[in-house]
Amino acid sequence: MAAASMAFSMPDNFSSSFAANSKPVDLAHLAKQTMGDKDLEIEILQLFARNTRVILHELADADHAKIVALAHRLKGSADAVGAFRVSTAARDLESNPADSNLFAQVTSAVIEAENFILKLCRS
Repeated sequence: MAAASMAFSMPDNFSSSFAANSKPVDLAHLAKQTMGDKDLEIEILQLFARNTRVILHELADADHAKIVALAHRLKGSADAVGAFRVSTAARDLESNPADSNLFAQVTSAVIEAENFILKLCRS
């Protein structure tokens, strides 16, 4: 079963502009959070991908106060699953909600994590 080995492997077709050993989701961190339950890992990653997509849509029309709240929520959920690039980008946006470049960085990090998750779930 592909899901059983998910936490210890990366899809062969994954490519990123980041270092080869750096993944959008730290699967070892996630395995610690789930105590190695592979089915739970898949479920959590899929929930994270769906929730981050909703947050991105909400961010697009949000005022500064709402951006801060959404970025904070995104940062917390990203930390929980090990999506540390998403967390870092969300933290930066939370600190400066008016910066459109930071919004773009959040969007990019979320899309990269989402693509990684989708590839993992197809493996």
